[in-house]
Amino acid sequence: MSTATVGPADEADDGGASPAMQGRVLEAVGVAIASGSLPPGSRLTLDTLQQEYGVSRTVARDTMKVLESMNLVYSRRRVGIVVQERALWNVFDPKLVRWRLASDSRAEQYSSLTELRIAVEPIAAAGAARRASAAERAKLTALAAELRRLGEAGELEAFLAADIQFHCLLLQSCGNEMFTALEGMVAEVLTSRTKQGLMPFRPRDEALQAHEDVAAAVARGDATTAETAMHHILDEVRNAMGLP
Repeated sequence: MSTATVGPADEADDGGASPAMQGRVLEAVGVAIASGSLPPGSRLTLDTLQQEYGVSRTVARDTMKVLESMNLVYSRRRVGIVVQERALWNVFDPKLVRWRLASDSRAEQYSSLTELRIAVEPIAAAGAARRASAAERAKLTALAAELRRLGEAGELEAFLAADIQFHCLLLQSCGNEMFTALEGMVAEVLTSRTKQGLMPFRPRDEALQAHEDVAAAVARGDATTAETAMHHILDEVRNAMGLP
């Protein structure tokens, strides 16, 4: 971060205490930490944040509380606010995932996230085949059909929304609460891939077919086929992004 550019806002300044303002400051500092612009050991102060972003002390303090809850910083009396070592970060937090994908280390983050998805989502698909409700099976089938329609039409924004629903529903219906907790992270990586132009204008037929295969296998309770088909989806992701 640079040095002060504007004077600190008064505590009563509503503009400096708005949720939008806090979100802007949180995003800026979060990306700076995630990218390494603020490396571990860097010290921050509430005064600096106030001066840098023209916000109230309350906004600066609340921003630091969020970062501290993510283990990105810690606070000590007579030391101040210090950026934590990377090994202590809550790397599963969707906000941190988004910030890392917005940084120069996005390739490394895509690789690690794809490896995590390969480890988790096929097992989640098998779990959904065993445990999903009738309504969840029907919804997954409908989403796969919608992905086919939107993909062939090149409607990427709507395709992204349906793709997020598809993958999150699998995680929600698999019966494993630890897998379900990853849905926000998966949504962030799917969003980033689209926003950064890493999706083809029209998704490949192989990918669309694999989504349909997963949905069909889950609908009929075929755990083995659901797991295999999900592997096909993630293999396509890995190959499309040139990941090892």
